[in-house]
Amino acid sequence: MIVSRLVHICTLVVSLVVGLDVLDYVDPLIGTANGGHVFPGATLPFGMAKAVADTTRDNQGGFASDSSKVTGFSHVHDSGTGGAASLGNFPLFPQDCPELTKCAWESSKRASNWTNATARPGYFGIELDNGIRAEMTVTNHTALYRFEFANSTNPLILVDLIDLPISRSKGFAAVDSSTGRMTGNGTFSPSFGIGHYNLYFCADFQGAEIHGTGAWQKENASTIKSNISVAGEGSGGVFVRFKKPATDSRTVITARVGISFISIQKACHYGEEEQPGFDLKETVGAAEMAWRAKLGVVSVNTAGASDGLLKSFWSGLYRAMISPQDYTGENPLWDSDEPYYDSFYCIWDSYRAAHPLLTLVDPLSQSRMIRSLVDIYRNEDYLPDCRMSLCKGYTQGGSNADVLMTEAYLKRIPDIDWDTAFEAVVKDAEVEPANWDVEGRGGLNSWKTLGYIPKNNNDTLGTGLKTRSVSRTVEYAYNDFCIAILAKALGHDSDHKKYRQRASNWQNLYNSNQTSSIGNVKTNFTGFLQPRLANGAWAYQDPILCSPLLDFTGCYLTDTGHETYEGSAWMYTFYVPQDMAALIKTLGGSKEFVSRLDFLHESGLLYMGDEQAFLPVYQYHYAGRPALSARRAHSYIPSQFNTSVSGIPGNDDSGAMGSFLVLSMIGLWPIHGQDVYLINPPFFKEVSIRNGITGKLATIRNVNFDASYRNIFIQSVRRDGAKWTKNWIGHDFFLEGGILEIILGERESTWGSKHEDFPPSMSL
Repeated sequence: MIVSRLVHICTLVVSLVVGLDVLDYVDPLIGTANGGHVFPGATLPFGMAKAVADTTRDNQGGFASDSSKVTGFSHVHDSGTGGAASLGNFPLFPQDCPELTKCAWESSKRASNWTNATARPGYFGIELDNGIRAEMTVTNHTALYRFEFANSTNPLILVDLIDLPISRSKGFAAVDSSTGRMTGNGTFSPSFGIGHYNLYFCADFQGAEIHGTGAWQKENASTIKSNISVAGEGSGGVFVRFKKPATDSRTVITARVGISFISIQKACHYGEEEQPGFDLKETVGAAEMAWRAKLGVVSVNTAGASDGLLKSFWSGLYRAMISPQDYTGENPLWDSDEPYYDSFYCIWDSYRAAHPLLTLVDPLSQSRMIRSLVDIYRNEDYLPDCRMSLCKGYTQGGSNADVLMTEAYLKRIPDIDWDTAFEAVVKDAEVEPANWDVEGRGGLNSWKTLGYIPKNNNDTLGTGLKTRSVSRTVEYAYNDFCIAILAKALGHDSDHKKYRQRASNWQNLYNSNQTSSIGNVKTNFTGFLQPRLANGAWAYQDPILCSPLLDFTGCYLTDTGHETYEGSAWMYTFYVPQDMAALIKTLGGSKEFVSRLDFLHESGLLYMGDEQAFLPVYQYHYAGRPALSARRAHSYIPSQFNTSVSGIPGNDDSGAMGSFLVLSMIGLWPIHGQDVYLINPPFFKEVSIRNGITGKLATIRNVNFDASYRNIFIQSVRRDGAKWTKNWIGHDFFLEGGILEIILGERESTWGSKHEDFPPSMSL
């Protein structure tokens, strides 16, 4: 901890010396339109309290820039999720109404147009057309709001016992008529999972005398009642009305809201302990310092770099640190001394880029997250593939926490109980749960005997959606490869052999005779993954189905008829990161592989808004064409990743899109679950990362850097002055520090093109 603080201080000093405040390059509003669902409000790194204005639609992250009305200000949120809206419990809503009968109570009635939304790390502000300016910030468990009423008569603030997905089954609220303190609780459902959770709040106010209090339900309010119980989905809550100031028409009221998953008493304690002074400016300042410390482990030489690229880079890194959320001390489900993180939403998305990025820039937080996952296994019997609001979330493919465990071991993440971690991943591979929609794997009998998940799988061990047989097969194969690597490292030789064999199961769904057409035009490629029946006969799914070219959204979780998830068989045919050499041979050799990969990118088949699209950007390295990986990265950045409010191509998925952007711009793309980084030119003259465990500085430096990006092809590489021919590098570079010099030119060279310089593959 002392070393980590010293690192933060050193990096902060460097930033001050060069006159750069990194927060000036963070725009939390990027990705708040066109379905990006980014949370743009006030939060601490991995913080539990998340305050923002909630809009009427596309409100998965609370606020959407392309939604016109605000319905309230709530205190907990997720970021970047697809599907249903998440959290957004107990919104406050301020309004100025001279009589209670003229107030608007229900969400649809009180919705107000907004203007001038501003966001900065630790701060969010907005103006409503009802004459109210709202500003907000947070501590760990407390949201602080400053409501300024223009030309006020009797300002009123209500609390509504709802959440964004309108999932509440029951709730209770009370108001103290003398102090104005509001307290309450509710029982809600998670947005992408099963079960329910309880949440509690405690709100206090400062700035004006109390005129009256009461309770309300639907459009009826009463000053006689001081509490209310609600059931079902109807709105209701309590309110405080304030006196008009004697000398000024303008009223400023500060609201402090403590949040707890355990009790009202704890929620009130958080408010009193973390925010005793109701001081917005001081709290914003503390949040900014926390963000500077987190972001300060990365430094960039800005010479020649555009403000747009710098803003995209730092904003992406910022979003990668919004979730998972640190709920340590707020888990009512079991007693433990281990950290507890929530909003792993979902590991299917985050294992590909977000967690590898955190391993680089914040390994101590990554350690706490891995420890939390292992502790979830101890207490709930399986590692989660998705988790939110203390509940089990839906699995989307394999058991991808297995990948995180292996990567953490290979990259020397500290303080992990590896015996229990290995026990957990083996259980994923061997023991089918009763409900594999929310944990573990289904179809394990078929997996072990047939070597694939059949389309007509007859599962007698558990229940779950009988779909996604193709995508589950390739993910299970990679999960087992990662288990094999961890088994070998821990000395479990027989397990290593068993899971290494299962890692080749992807080949059992490769139909070498399958052709593909787009419309009535047949492509020049033959051989694709296809569904298969339990008797070994081939079934059929159009290889382009569930791509942007055919029934794009047909393979989402609620579908019950297709065999790939959020993508086509065309795309999933490339998912063999454990053995790219075998895949390239299967697809006809390097030249044919490159041609097919080009077609995937250029035909419209690939959608960059889903995380499975990330790896294909860089798979040219495995065919000895790293220059094409660089060219492909520049084709997507900044065209699809930029500084507009629509500046990401899909849901951010807990920072996944931001992580793809940052890793691409750093120039070292990690192969998840392996100790492999594919070397590419950074988008800047130089990028440095200070390791949070060793304190060592690793620098990736472009020689012949060209800000117009004509020189994007690697001619040669030197590591600490010595020639480096491999087109990849290991994590030891970040642990030990040093300088990786990348010499650039305008044309593709032969660097990284020899077989001995390719990234490792299982069959080599």
